[in-house]
Amino acid sequence: MFVLRDVSPGDLDDLHAAARHLDSVNLPDDRERLRQLIEISEQSFAGEIDVAARRFVFVLVDQAPRSARVVGASMIFAQHGSRRAPHIYFDVIEEERYSETLDKHFSHQLLRIGYNYKGLTEIGGLVLLPEYRRRPEHLGRALSYVRFLYMALHRRLFCGEVVSELMPPLEPDGTSLLWESLGRRFTGLSYQEADRLSHQNKEFIRALFPQDPLYVTLLPPHVQELVGQVGPKTKGVEKMLREIGFEYSRRIDPFDGGPHFHALTDEITLVGAVTHARVVAPAVEQEQAQDDPAALESGPRRSYLVARESSSAPYFLAMKLDTPPPDNDGRLALPRGVREVLRASLGDDLALLPS
Repeated sequence: MFVLRDVSPGDLDDLHAAARHLDSVNLPDDRERLRQLIEISEQSFAGEIDVAARRFVFVLVDQAPRSARVVGASMIFAQHGSRRAPHIYFDVIEEERYSETLDKHFSHQLLRIGYNYKGLTEIGGLVLLPEYRRRPEHLGRALSYVRFLYMALHRRLFCGEVVSELMPPLEPDGTSLLWESLGRRFTGLSYQEADRLSHQNKEFIRALFPQDPLYVTLLPPHVQELVGQVGPKTKGVEKMLREIGFEYSRRIDPFDGGPHFHALTDEITLVGAVTHARVVAPAVEQEQAQDDPAALESGPRRSYLVARESSSAPYFLAMKLDTPPPDNDGRLALPRGVREVLRASLGDDLALLPS
């Protein structure tokens, strides 16, 4: 059985083990930064810090007997970008040139640095341990979908636009060839050094990066090909984002060239698909866990992410269920075993997202 919930301090070891498989700005292979991230997430779910500073970390827990552990994670940044620390990107621009004298036509790609001071909501930090990928439960999809379910439940906390910065193709050692050809030349920093510094302070980007457009044509051909490309390990994420309303915005990360996918929050299909239901007991109460087919009532079934919120930790609990949909009165019959996992009582409100 798998459960999704908000991260807790006791998850640090498992979260660090998962982060080693991603090691991104959002979810670094850095124990101290992960400890700080867990603390911020706790404060975010509890509503104890300013909305713009909130970061929500969701973890996927394998509830196997005697060996329960966190096997994946995903995140929401309520607001990425402000006047003090803007969201920075390169616009990817196409420029055409033609000489009548030579009868020659050229199409050039330009990169122009841009800044967003109002802020966007960002999703990221999606990682799943390799041994849990490509399973029939579609665990990666559940980790991704749970963020949009939460956005729908707390729409006022999030911006009008959502961005996802996808990982580009990198070298086996994690080196970004685009950074080596551009960023290092203007900052004198390695990709890893710039990555770490940008987590705390982005002033050096505004101070040192050229403000005039850069011609990609001047870069080596094998580097030109990387601009806006999605890395092989991120193709599945790209497919999912496109399915729910995201599009490539022709913007890339100024460090590694990874493409930015954008969507208006209210036009994301998953945000609009969330509904609510009231918990009732099955006609014949049973105690089996949800993974026993006999534990749920018979009839046409549908797959849902079912979530319940609480005013104390864990603040958010969700699990994937194959169950008959709510009845015409908005009642969802859940067996005792499922109610116990979700810590739901009869009559409680649940949020449902078709998955």
